[in-house]
Amino acid sequence: MRKLRTWRAYLTERFAADQEAAIRYLTFSLEEYQVDGDTPLLLLALQTIVESQGGISVLAKKTGIDSESLSDILSSDEAPRIDMLVTILNALGCQLLIEPIADTGHSFEAESKDKTDVKPTLDKGVEQVAEPHLS
Repeated sequence: MRKLRTWRAYLTERFAADQEAAIRYLTFSLEEYQVDGDTPLLLLALQTIVESQGGISVLAKKTGIDSESLSDILSSDEAPRIDMLVTILNALGCQLLIEPIADTGHSFEAESKDKTDVKPTLDKGVEQVAEPHLS
């Protein structure tokens, strides 16, 4: 007789063998969170990926955060703070990226009233930091 398993058990097994699939799943979960604020989906995705990578104890060793604190974060009703999310993602071999939202019609250039090129200002700022004034 064929053994049945849960969808989460299937995902955990799959993500243990396929890191790219795990990253796509996390990316999807983060995108959904950004659209509709679905914290439970985001946390469930993180829990599933953590489980697929050895569980809370392995994550605790990689992050230096105790297991109980990590369990509390991943089972909370609130989304993790950005610094904690980055720490967890880094331990899982991932990173957060900023990229434009497709098909929104928003851009920095379109919304900018002043079309000033910031590069010279940035370069000047770098020079000031790199070459401090001696008194």
